[in-house]
Amino acid sequence: MSSTRREFVTAAGLVAVGLVAGCGAPEKPAPAATGGTVPDKPGSPVTLNILDVAGNLQLTQGMIDEYVSKNGGVIARTTYSKATSPELAGKVKAQQDAGRIDIDLVLTGVDGLAAGIDQGLWQPLLPTHAARLPGMQDYLPGAAAMQKLAGDFGVTITYYPSGPLIEYLPAKVPSPPTTAQGLLDYAKANPGAVQYARPSNSGPGRTFLMGLPYLLGDKDPKDPVNGWDKTWAYLKELNQYVTLYPSATSETMKNLANGSAKVIVTTTGWDINPRVLGQVPKEARVGALEGFHWVTDAHYAVVPRGVSADKQSAILNLLKDMLTPQQQAKAYDKGYFYPGPAVRNVELSMAPQDSQQAIADYGRAEYAKLIADHPVEVPLDAKALVAAFDKWDREVGGAKVKK
Repeated sequence: MSSTRREFVTAAGLVAVGLVAGCGAPEKPAPAATGGTVPDKPGSPVTLNILDVAGNLQLTQGMIDEYVSKNGGVIARTTYSKATSPELAGKVKAQQDAGRIDIDLVLTGVDGLAAGIDQGLWQPLLPTHAARLPGMQDYLPGAAAMQKLAGDFGVTITYYPSGPLIEYLPAKVPSPPTTAQGLLDYAKANPGAVQYARPSNSGPGRTFLMGLPYLLGDKDPKDPVNGWDKTWAYLKELNQYVTLYPSATSETMKNLANGSAKVIVTTTGWDINPRVLGQVPKEARVGALEGFHWVTDAHYAVVPRGVSADKQSAILNLLKDMLTPQQQAKAYDKGYFYPGPAVRNVELSMAPQDSQQAIADYGRAEYAKLIADHPVEVPLDAKALVAAFDKWDREVGGAKVKK
């Protein structure tokens, strides 16, 4: 497993995603384009080529490798590759247009998922194969809500409440802001001290963007064009005191560590994992602004159209195993997507020992209460998110993004 904190760029060309179809439908043949009915097991062991555009392998490669090691009759071996979300649709479409699909399984966030749905790149998995994935019936409420964003085309495999949170070093910020107005006042009194990365390229940045309408009591938190008057006014005022917007979250972490930023926007995973890796001092603290709502995040497994029926069979068997509590416990990782599991009844005590130790040393006791006590919201649908990104770039901070 990699020891680096991975970050992937958000696709700019997102589109609206439909709601999931019912997950309890009986098994029925897949579309003929896939080579016929998907068998219970492949006729012979297959090689799966897996593309990760979300950093998800940090959470799931251990699950996949263990399944392969124990089920050589289903999957002979796997290959892994990585790309950014903006590259995903083009890669898959080029292969499909050439009539040769070399990518069998994609691990993606909602951005790549949605871009592929818009272009008709993904093989529908639901409700046709829902009976083969019983773990989907055990999703945590937040993961079940995120599954709705996948429509028929993806399966939620990891989940976390995300943020928005603020992060700071107590030696430099002994009295951190506790409200949205307090954050604005701190920024005004300390120009350049508050920092967040460009939302379209940053999980914490977009979580902050989507979380502000709840914090500020805006008219319609799901409508960035017509319902965010307070949010856009707030962001424009805050912009007066922000010196620059890094193009990646990792830069905000470096700036917090070196003191050039005093308060940054973060999420549970971006809080814990960089401290585990030594990129941010262990003594860094986090805070939740008064009245905040969690804006959730998830990773999905999707299958490109054109993947053979035998390979689809192997993938469904793999996903079934990945959604068991025993395998989901690996998603705790080292806090990268904290907590990480998408299904119920997955305790930290079930995770690998190095994960347990990392969370024991760098986790936050307050997270359990914050997760229990604050409302949970799904992200904007993809069309609305693109509109929010575009408006932020044009009207708020685009001119100050660090290239």
